[in-house]
Amino acid sequence: MSSSKHLCKALILVLTVLVTGCHNNNNGGDDGPGGSSEPRVPLGSITSGHNFTVLAGSTVTNTGPSTVTGDLGPSPGTAVTGFFTVDGGPGAVSGTIYQGGLVAAQAQSDLTTAFNDAAGRPAGTSVSGNLGGQTLGPGVYTSTSALEISSGDLTLDGLGNSNAVFIFQMASTLTVTSGRQVILSGGARASNVFWQVGSSATLGTNSVFKGVILADQSISMETGASLQGRALARVAAVTLDSNDIDP
Repeated sequence: MSSSKHLCKALILVLTVLVTGCHNNNNGGDDGPGGSSEPRVPLGSITSGHNFTVLAGSTVTNTGPSTVTGDLGPSPGTAVTGFFTVDGGPGAVSGTIYQGGLVAAQAQSDLTTAFNDAAGRPAGTSVSGNLGGQTLGPGVYTSTSALEISSGDLTLDGLGNSNAVFIFQMASTLTVTSGRQVILSGGARASNVFWQVGSSATLGTNSVFKGVILADQSISMETGASLQGRALARVAAVTLDSNDIDP
């Protein structure tokens, strides 16, 4: 009788461990310590099969010795200027330069899907004006107007979760002033940071920016600005000037 009781207790213990283990694994790895359950914005062919680091609607223009790691090109526009393999310009691209064509057109279609996905997420924490000097955790941040990073750097803290997702929704412009930075901490990764910009984005001189820019109109990178992420513009131009862009 005693051995039967011990056997029952052992079986109960095993079942408890199994149930607890299933419960703890239910998040599929998306919710680490302090993490966010917000899913990533899907980029489709921009990153699957290709590696578009710079994508424009009308033109891609460059001045100075910019270095782009990945693919580059516009669609439906076709003009690319300022790169060595196109016109002998000073810019260098490690991947393929697409001057229009089916590949760039599909990437633009997927950019529209990504832009709408990010814009369509339920509104998150309300933000406005200057984000500089703040430390923000994972989640969705929503502005009904413009956002800027000025008078201080912005820190994005993944809270120990490398899968933590940050989505910034803004109705109009994104402006980063000269020398300002986006700093990643706590395991946060640039590939999980998305900036949905309702109009145009400007990265100021020698600024250091992190994340995927999804701009409805244009993206301008001023002299010496660097981007760990992607510059993706739906309608208008991406303008570069002695920049370093690496996804």
